This record gives sequence, C-alpha cells and structure tokens, in this order.
Amino acid sequence: MAQQKHPFHLVDPSPWPLLSSLAAGGLAGGAILYMHGSGPILLIIAFLAVLGCMAGWWMDVVREGVHEGHHNTIVKIGLRYGVIFFIISEVMFFVAFFWAFFDMSLFPRLGQWPPEGIQVFNPFELPLLNTLILLLSGTTVTWAHHALLHNDRKGLVQGLAITVALGFIFTLLQAYEYAHAAFGFRDGIYASTFYLATGFHGFHVLVGTIFLAVCLFRAQKGHFTPEAHVGFEAAAWYWHFVDAVWLFLFVCIYWWGGAGGVVAAH
Repeated sequence: MAQQKHPFHLVDPSPWPLLSSLAAGGLAGGAILYMHGSGPILLIIAFLAVLGCMAGWWMDVVREGVHEGHHNTIVKIGLRYGVIFFIISEVMFFVAFFWAFFDMSLFPRLGQWPPEGIQVFNPFELPLLNTLILLLSGTTVTWAHHALLHNDRKGLVQGLAITVALGFIFTLLQAYEYAHAAFGFRDGIYASTFYLATGFHGFHVLVGTIFLAVCLFRAQKGHFTPEAHVGFEAAAWYWHFVDAVWLFLFVCIYWWGGAGGVVAAH
C-alpha cells in the first residue's frame, strides 16, 4: 500500500450521513403531520432513529480517536473548527427567533405589548432561579475542564456529574413552568414567539445535558487526557453557548419583554 502523504484522517465509508439525513427528514415530516392533527407515530419513530444515528456516529468517532489513534493535531483542529461553525449556525437560529420577538414587541400590531389578555411570568421567580442554575452549571463545567487539564480525574468526574444534575434540574423546572403557564402556544403572537424561543433553548439544554452525560461516562472510562479531550471541549463550548443564550432570553423576553404586562398569579 502507498504511504499516506498527508496528515488528514480519511474515514472509512460510513452509513451515518445518509441514515441521519433520512431520520432528520422523517423527524421534520412527522412534526409537521403531528401539528396538523395526525398521530405521533412517525414523529416518535423518526426521533428514535435520530438518537440511534447520533449514538452510532459518536461511537465511531470515539473509536477512531481513542482506540485507533487517528485524531492527530491536524484532525483535532478540524474537529474544533467544525464545532465552532456548528455553534455559529445555532446562533443564527436564535437570531431569527429574537428578531421575530423584537419585531412584534417594538412595533406591536395589537396596540400594546404584551398583548391584552396575556398574563406573563414574573421574571424574578422561577426564571431567575433557572438563570442561577445555568450560571452555576457554567462554573462547574469550567471546574471539570480545569481539573482535566491538571489531570485531576476525581475533580473532572465530580464537576461533570454536578453539571449534568443541574442541567436536568433546569429542564424539570422549565417543564414545571410550562405546565403552570397562564397562556398556551396558540394564544397569540406573544405566546408563539415566547414558546418558540424558550422551547428551542430548552431542547438545546436537554441535548447539552445528554452530551455532558456522555462525557461523564467517557471520563469514568478514562478516555480524556490533558492533551486529548476534543469531545469534552465540544460539550463545554456548547454548554457555555446555551448559558449565554439563556441570559439573553431572561433579559429580553422574560424581563424586558414582559414589562408592563399583567403578572400571572401562581
């Protein structure tokens, strides 16, 4: 065999790009059908297929990096750039959602904002608690990263475990908030933009929590080293992105966006 004359890793033929595309298309189609009154069967099957593809693809990447040693310095740089561009694409999603909210709040079509009949959340109750939880989780994941750089395996595992727990607590409190909201998703433009932005962020928190839980499992297996931990870096960067977006949500939507509105009594 000819000797490889470049430092890049040429991956083996993989079914995951094609299968992931089909699963994502099925997920979008299932969501549309469900919103138009069809059953959730396609949505559930496609969602499970997406999870399966993610697990299979991640396992292949971990095998290539940890067990086969293909992730050299050049490959790690490429992986980091990939994560950065992915986060930038996620930022554009939230820019669109914030744009919709600001367009409606700064130039209200119904004469006032929040619209009449909407009872908003008190931003200094449950939303503030969730803000503190996410900010604390940002410090614990940084603690875990610092421990890893100093080869402190115990601190790495403890920091990740606390971060994962805080992520799940945030998700539970967000679900509780939705369950006790004084307005539903279909109750006008305020409700639609509110649930779109906060719900999409909540989904990102859930994904980030799972991402960190996978890192916790890998840390317990001894996968990460101070010199090689791109997977953990990706999870930490993603989590800090989720933290930053929530701060904008809290200030712009919960606090500023609900100012002057009738606060719901809980």
